[in-house]
Amino acid sequence: MKVEYNNLYTHFVLTTIHRMPLIPEEHRIRIEKYITGIINHRNCKLYAIFANPEHAHILISRAPTVSEEWIATQIEELSTKFINENKLSVGNFIWQDSCAAFSVSKGDIEKTCKYILNQKEKHKKKSFADEYSEFIEYYEQTIQPKIILTPNTTVK
Repeated sequence: MKVEYNNLYTHFVLTTIHRMPLIPEEHRIRIEKYITGIINHRNCKLYAIFANPEHAHILISRAPTVSEEWIATQIEELSTKFINENKLSVGNFIWQDSCAAFSVSKGDIEKTCKYILNQKEKHKKKSFADEYSEFIEYYEQTIQPKIILTPNTTVK
C-alpha cells in the first residue's frame, strides 16, 4: 500500500572508529555542510547536525522509501570519501561500521534540534560514553541488549 503522508524522523549517532577524535574543529562546518548535501539530495530533509571530534548527531526526516540503514550507509560512505580526499581529518578517517538510529516524534523535533546544536556545551559536562549510555538506557525496551561502541567497549 502506498503511504501518502508520513512523519519519519530519525536521530542518528555516527561514531568514528575506536571513538578517535578524527573531526577537527577547523573542518567541522565544512564536513557538516557536505553531510547536509548528502541528506538533502536523497529524499530526506536535515533538521540538525553537529559533528563532534569523535561522533556526529544528525536529525532527519525521510520518505518511507528511504530506510535508516540506506541513508546511514550513504552518509558513511560518501562523507568518509570526502573527508579523506580533502584531508579534513588527522590521518585516515573512518566511521565505525554501525551507528545508532532513534525515532523522534514530531512534538520532540525542536527539543532534539536544541540537544544536537548544543553538543559543544553538553560535552564540556558529559563524555560521549556517558551520553551514549543514557541513550541506550532510555531506549533499552526497543534495542538489542548489547550495543558495540568500539571493538573493545560495550554498553549493557
